[in-house]
Amino acid sequence: MAHAENTIIVKRPISDVYVFIANPLNELKWRNGIQSIALESGIAGTVGAIYSQTLTGPGGRPIKGDFEITRAEPGSLLAFQVIAGPARPAGVFHLAEVLNGTRIQFGLDLKTKGLMKLIDRSITRTMLAEVAQLHNLKTALESH
Repeated sequence: MAHAENTIIVKRPISDVYVFIANPLNELKWRNGIQSIALESGIAGTVGAIYSQTLTGPGGRPIKGDFEITRAEPGSLLAFQVIAGPARPAGVFHLAEVLNGTRIQFGLDLKTKGLMKLIDRSITRTMLAEVAQLHNLKTALESH
């Protein structure tokens, strides 16, 4: 299984942080590599909401990365499952109130099987780059 995780502290109230991450359209403000993202179906930020997403893939090619929100616990947790694209990790944001702000822990997991097991390390590197973008999230939230 490929796994990546990162944690940061943001100087914003937990309620503000949750509202920001529960709106995946905000990912355009902090995630590199997103070409487009839109709510496809469901109610924004709630369980069952499906977002269509186009990412910049290897060689600059556009790839699908559609995802569904699988858990939404306001103020504490937001989880999703990628449902389209070459890799389909599950992700989760855990939030916790800390002195003067909010701790955000972002993790990605991908069960590799078949031929994907051969490129497990490459997938892990890509996932590590994704969770490292939490620093961009911190900047976006603290300047928001």
